[in-house]
Amino acid sequence: MRRNTIVRSVHDLGMAAWFGGSLMGAVGLNGAASAVDDRSERTRVANVGWSRWTPVNAAGIAANLLGSAAVLAANKGRVATQSGVGKSSTAKAALTAGAMVATAYGRALGKKLERAGDVPAEGSLEPGKETPEDVARVQRRLRVVQWVIPAMTGGLVVLNALHGEQQRPNQVFGGIARRVLGRG
Repeated sequence: MRRNTIVRSVHDLGMAAWFGGSLMGAVGLNGAASAVDDRSERTRVANVGWSRWTPVNAAGIAANLLGSAAVLAANKGRVATQSGVGKSSTAKAALTAGAMVATAYGRALGKKLERAGDVPAEGSLEPGKETPEDVARVQRRLRVVQWVIPAMTGGLVVLNALHGEQQRPNQVFGGIARRVLGRG
């Protein structure tokens, strides 16, 4: 049996960056922007932080995808023969696609805020009375998306833990036996 330590590490480090960065951004960066004294600079401060994070986030997502593909290739036999592994792999692929769409949508919304320039706001994602309505609409959407991304990537962490459990020898044997006996 061959070890896959490197590709698993690439996968896990990429997921850590994606999950951790999105959660820290939602809690820390967007939250800290509300403390900026000049209300017209609050969105800009958050936008600068997100723009600096974007290349690191993209590298994390790419690492996660490359690692996922390599781990899937290394485990293709288990995916095909062990009951439950194919379903959890399909769920993980679907959740990954959803998280990628949410991340891209979040970045597109962020770019709209950047283009809006300095506008008065209560926080980076909290419009104020003087916030233009088009900017306020983007802020409200992004306020939801900022939580969707860590929720989805957190779900991927959970599915990754499930995959680890499915690799225990008793799980592998039982899963293959259920598949052969037509019970899974």
